[in-house]
Amino acid sequence: MDLIKANLDYAIFGVLGLMSFLMIAYFIERIFFYGRIKLDSFTNEHALYVALTAHLTIIASIASNAPYVGLLGTVVGILIAFFDMAQSGDLSVSTVMLGLAIALKATALGLLVAIPATMFYNALLRKADVLTANWKALQAD
Repeated sequence: MDLIKANLDYAIFGVLGLMSFLMIAYFIERIFFYGRIKLDSFTNEHALYVALTAHLTIIASIASNAPYVGLLGTVVGILIAFFDMAQSGDLSVSTVMLGLAIALKATALGLLVAIPATMFYNALLRKADVLTANWKALQAD
């Protein structure tokens, strides 16, 4: 139990930090790609769609799973807090609240990763839709 207690924050924050890094890296990559894409080089709408939506699944997966990673850290943190309280025999309100407050930081960090990831995903999906509409307009000419 001491191993989990000593490394829980590092593990959860490390996973969420990696998720954040990947989300930002893929977001920046997509922004640059959308900025330099040549719509007239595509002759097939499906090929365009595949090119425009590449890596969006990763951003969406991070957006949907980051809260669960944070929640996992919170649940394990609460279990550790209750275990420590039971071992020490100190069941005062302040001890319970302190253990819960410390455990909830993982959920907060998970939400801090998920909210921007959702916003980035929606913005990129909208940009892909606009570029697809522009491509269709080029094809109609």
